[in-house]
Amino acid sequence: MQEHDYSSAGYYFITICVKDGHEMLSSIDVGARIARPSDIGMAVESSIQKISEKYESVRLDKYVIMPNHIHMILALSPTNGDGRAMRAPTISTIINQFKGYVTKQIGFSVWQKLFHDHIIRDEAEYKRIWQYIDENPAKWTEDKYYTNDTLSSRCPEAENA
Repeated sequence: MQEHDYSSAGYYFITICVKDGHEMLSSIDVGARIARPSDIGMAVESSIQKISEKYESVRLDKYVIMPNHIHMILALSPTNGDGRAMRAPTISTIINQFKGYVTKQIGFSVWQKLFHDHIIRDEAEYKRIWQYIDENPAKWTEDKYYTNDTLSSRCPEAENA
């Protein structure tokens, strides 16, 4: 949304896709409830966990590393841990720095240029998205990003972010 301040307090559902849909972040056995990260996926996971360390006003609520994309819920707060007001970074700043950090760790970029974000508007929507992230590995073959053709681009909405 062009008129939205993406540094404002709230919850954001983020999807970041691998360039050209290549399945390189994790592997999932059909029907399994977990995604096993690859070496690249482990660098991604480490970087995801550092987001809250780098930004005091940002909390990571939930994430999953799928073979060719990641989902996460980020919560932005207008205050830091001791209640002092502070300006939160924008979602774009957080994601771009995250992508850059991963790229530096592994030595090359795996990411599509853009990402998809969705402002979570209420508790019911938060719970639905949290459950979607939680169940995503178990439903991998039903996922819109699933492909046996690892050369096809499977993250079209990221082009619109």
